[in-house]
This record gives sequence, structure tokens and C-alpha cells, in this order.
Amino acid sequence: MNHLFVDNLTVIDFAYLDHDRGLVGESWIVDVVLAGELDEQGMVFDFGSVKRTIKQVIDERVDHRLVVPADRKGVQLREHGDRVELEWPVADGSVITHGSPLEAVLQLPGEQVVPSAVARLLQDELRTVLPGNVTGIEVHLREEIIEGPYYHYVHGLKKHLGNCQRIAHGHRSRIQIHRNGTRDQALEREWAKRWQDIYVGTEEDVTARFVEGEISYLTFAYEANQGEFSLTLPAHHIYLIETDTTVELLAAHLADACKQQFPQDEIRVKAFEGVGKGAIAIR
Repeated sequence: MNHLFVDNLTVIDFAYLDHDRGLVGESWIVDVVLAGELDEQGMVFDFGSVKRTIKQVIDERVDHRLVVPADRKGVQLREHGDRVELEWPVADGSVITHGSPLEAVLQLPGEQVVPSAVARLLQDELRTVLPGNVTGIEVHLREEIIEGPYYHYVHGLKKHLGNCQRIAHGHRSRIQIHRNGTRDQALEREWAKRWQDIYVGTEEDVTARFVEGEISYLTFAYEANQGEFSLTLPAHHIYLIETDTTVELLAAHLADACKQQFPQDEIRVKAFEGVGKGAIAIR
């Protein structure tokens, strides 16, 4: 049996719902192994086709979606035509509600979102699009190894023409902050703790503030190119800023906040959006 592997094929940036943590942003690196007979070119599958075909399936099924473990006790999912509404109970007694076009949500069999469950789903999908000589496929999903502080965040970019417009997609991101040319890991840890499992929201997208069962909530809603989106979260899982939440504006926000704290120092923030990409702001 012949095997073809592609490491670091792509990165899945998405959000998922967890009973204990609530709404979580995540980034998983994708490695793929294909097994099969050699074709007339002497290949299991052409590398160019691997990247094009497999990445397209991954992007369509998981990337920039909200992944919901559909068998979790207490979850309510209601489909209305091309829309889906859901309610998700969190262990702390709060409830997360989300409304969007169907294409923004992935209902995953099982009670929790783990790499092996998502990998099985992708393997089943990919078997239908691979050529007949490919007899086996393994999808491996893994987190980036990060030395230093990092955080999980979720956001939505209503002005984006691609899938970033979805109100609940996210990332697992490292952060680097330098003061006067020297890395300040205490500041990095401070922001990583502040943004642990956070929803970074835009003030102008807030449509409601209310208290229910002694828990304060905020509702975000907007209409984007793909349709109408809404999200209600407990306030203690939200960090509000005045601007949109692109990584460029998040880096600028972090740099401005650090500059306020240390006005005499030069601040350089390198904010990541998932794996291997992001923005730099200098103040």
C-alpha cells in the first residue's frame, strides 16, 4: 500500500460550544494521509489536487462555522427554512442563543467537540470526492504548540464579504508585547487571562442589554452579505470595543491600552489571528 502525506495542509479557524467554557474560539492545524494504489502518473493523488480538493471540503464543512455538539443534553436546535436558531445551556447557569443562516453552523454528532469527532466527519465527507484509487484517508487535527501566553477568542465581522462575517467564528491565538524592544511576558499573560474564552464584540452591534436570573446579557445582531446574524451571551464572557474586530484593529486596541499603562515606553504588539498570521501595531 502506498501512502501520501501532507502536513500543515491548512488551518481550521472556528468556534464551538462547550458545557463548561461556553463559546470557544479555536484553531486546528490539519495534516492528511492518503493511502491507495498508484495512478497512471505514478501517484496516489497529485499534490496540487490534494490541496485544492481537500481544502475546499474542509473550508465548506468546518472553517469559520459555529460547531454545535448536537447530542448534548439541553441543547435546542430549530431549523426554519434556510435558518437555524439554537439555545445552549452553560454550566454556570447562563444560556447562549445564536441565530444565523444554516451554512454558518455545523451540527456535530456527539456531546462535545473534540478533534477526533471532527476528523471522522471530514474523513467521511472526503471519501465521496477522492478518486477510486485512494482507498484510505486519515485526517489529523492538532493545536499549534505555543510557548508563551495565548487566548481563545470569538468575533464576527459584518463588513467582511467572506465567511468572517459569521457572528460566531474564532481563533486560538498567541500574543507578543514588547516594551522598549524587550518582550513583556507579564503584560502578555495579563491580556491572555483577560481574553481567555472571550467574545470580542463591537459596541455598535449591541442591540439589547438585559438581566435574567441575576445574569447580565448582551445581544449582538447585524445583517451581512450572507444574511441575518444574532448572538446573546452573558456579559462576563464579552469584551467590548468601539471599532470593528479585525485583527488589525485588535492589535491597535491592545497597543493603545498598553501605551496608556506605560505612556513613556515604546509599545509593539504582535497579535495573531489563529496560526501564522495577524497584525502588528506600534505606539
